[in-house]
Amino acid sequence: MKNFIEVGKTEEEQVEQVKQWIKENTLQIVVGVALGLGGIWGFDAYKNYQHSQLLEARSIYLTLSFNPSDTQAYEQLKNNHANSGYLDQATLILAKNAVTNKNYTQALEYLTPLSHASNVSIAKVVNMRIASLHLEMGHYEQALSALNTVPNSAFDGLYNQLKGDIYLADNQVDNAKKHYELALNQISKNSRLQNLIKIKLSDLN
Repeated sequence: MKNFIEVGKTEEEQVEQVKQWIKENTLQIVVGVALGLGGIWGFDAYKNYQHSQLLEARSIYLTLSFNPSDTQAYEQLKNNHANSGYLDQATLILAKNAVTNKNYTQALEYLTPLSHASNVSIAKVVNMRIASLHLEMGHYEQALSALNTVPNSAFDGLYNQLKGDIYLADNQVDNAKKHYELALNQISKNSRLQNLIKIKLSDLN
């Protein structure tokens, strides 16, 4: 913006020039200040709204965690707070409750949408739970299919151990041994799963 004060003028003339500029631009100044303050207040109001929504989502989630049968609370969370981060956790709670009640089909209905969750860790855990459910139901091909997902080294050992269980249940002993041995090399040596897998291998030899 061009300087509205002419430097070559005297101090008194510059003061008068400033006064004249303010007089001529009062409306613009007031509007600018109002818009600036409105933006600040609007941003604060939005932050407060977000915070209140997060608290509400957390409250609903806690209600559901104490009473997993409260499907009404779950629907409220799904409809009003789908992006809060609590919905995925709530879905896992309901799936677990369904498994406890041996309603495996319903548990799969809850888990399947999460198998492609943007959170890779959640997706991997969900895929293992889906595979375990299919294993429990005797659906061995579906169980293995649930584990054929995008590789993630952090889960390789757990996946191979579960694959070993699936192959063993399907009487494919050689494949079971193969995956148990892979799991032994992939799971931390300090993990309690090491001894469990060794026992399973020992039983097969």
